[in-house]
Amino acid sequence: MAGHFEATPGGGAAVALDEVEISILRSLAVQLLELIGPGETPADGEDPLAALFAEGPSKPPSDPALARLFPDAYGGPDGPVPEEKSAEELRELSAEFRRFTENDLRSRKREDALAVVRTLDALSPAGDGAAVLTLTADECRSWLGSLNDLRLTIGTRLDVSDEGEGEAGSLYRLPDSDPRKPMVMAYLWLGALQETLVETLMP
Repeated sequence: MAGHFEATPGGGAAVALDEVEISILRSLAVQLLELIGPGETPADGEDPLAALFAEGPSKPPSDPALARLFPDAYGGPDGPVPEEKSAEELRELSAEFRRFTENDLRSRKREDALAVVRTLDALSPAGDGAAVLTLTADECRSWLGSLNDLRLTIGTRLDVSDEGEGEAGSLYRLPDSDPRKPMVMAYLWLGALQETLVETLMP
């Protein structure tokens, strides 16, 4: 179990983590929360239900990492390209889609990262500083979402694309003096955690 997730009864998963790993994961989740930003809270006298349907932004974030977490729905690297649509029409379609979905997507990503922080904070390390993190099925899904968001964010900072996973392997051979080395190690470690967690959720 050390270093990788294993399936538990009821659709959950468990992994053994030491104090350093717990600290790194928590710190990364908190940084992700800071990157995503606080949620919108209704002003005094504002209808909370109406706030749920408030329109979001129509333009992509300027931060490349945020733009990777919240990509354009149409014409971007992750979105479909409708036939016979001009670049301007694709931008308009993406803006409309973003206006009505980004707030909800941010909220879900925020909840996933908060779930990571909460489950880590609830751990009780043993005498050797290690602890076994046991997740429910719902917590597994939150962790999976957050691990993916963390890898996308770090990969963007390292300029590693989904199609260029091999780039991370070359970065792995960086000398210890390279300031990118800790980030590369975190990227590869998170990838291993994500892969084993996915395996536990497969039927």
